[in-house]
Amino acid sequence: MSKNNYVIQTKNLTKSYGKPGSAKTVVKKVGLAVPEGCVYGFLGPNGAGKSTTMKMLLGLIKPTAGEITILGTPFVTGRKASLSEKSRLAILRHTGSLIESPSYYGHLTGRENLEIICTLKDVSPKEIGEVLSIVRMEGQQDKKVGHYSLGMKQRLGLAAALLGHPKLLLLDEPTNGLDPAGIQEMRDLIRSLPENYHMTIMVSSHLLSEIDQMADYVGIINQGQLIYQNSLLRLHEHSRKQLRLRTDSNNRALCILNENQINCTLEKDFLLFPEINDERTAHLISTLVGEGIGVLRIEERQKSLEDIFLSLTGKQVSL
Repeated sequence: MSKNNYVIQTKNLTKSYGKPGSAKTVVKKVGLAVPEGCVYGFLGPNGAGKSTTMKMLLGLIKPTAGEITILGTPFVTGRKASLSEKSRLAILRHTGSLIESPSYYGHLTGRENLEIICTLKDVSPKEIGEVLSIVRMEGQQDKKVGHYSLGMKQRLGLAAALLGHPKLLLLDEPTNGLDPAGIQEMRDLIRSLPENYHMTIMVSSHLLSEIDQMADYVGIINQGQLIYQNSLLRLHEHSRKQLRLRTDSNNRALCILNENQINCTLEKDFLLFPEINDERTAHLISTLVGEGIGVLRIEERQKSLEDIFLSLTGKQVSL
């Protein structure tokens, strides 16, 4: 592990497709820093470069340029992004993944599918019972996968990723297509893994509300560029509280408040105030009432995470 305890670190990670001069760059100099033992939410609109980035982390796609270090081991280095196959195989032994739709043999049972994965990973079949228990599928293990619901297939894919007790788990849109109950179940399961099994989870999503309920840290990617990376708590700090006030004469109230050095602006039907304490709030209301202004409504508003995302990316996030 690196001295900073980052499980994933990238530097200037770039992926372009096409010939020089007409190439399309889909990931642009991304610098990820995923702390150990967290759920890292990788957030961005569809087509932002999330899946491409995660495939580069797994060595499924060769980067055009940049460096990747996983679990303290560099395996992509240099301007032309040379990939070390020996390092990649060593890293993959400690990495689980669920990228896009899970693969399976529909004519085989869930357990039989996991037995094949055990053979490919050189993992003891004794682990199958444990991973089935983690994803709560003991009762469906002898049912043919072709008859599974989408949620069961997703959980089976997660069970396969958990074989071998990985230190790092990469999940690409794991709740895609699930019903509300399945989304909640998958979310709770992912949330439990770092504490219960000492894993680091990197999970991608285009749903901000979902990342808000799962992640400790968040990286926001838009049009291939990483535009924000920090703890979810710090992202919430971008959301400043704002006092909104409606009176029976907003224009006159604005003039009176400005004359009394009370800072506010008028937006549509409301007077807006930056975050102020209760004492200042009481003072401004007293000032207005004293001038014969009727106070019709007062409310505290906080910028939502969706608003923050919009301000960072310049486009609306899916909800």
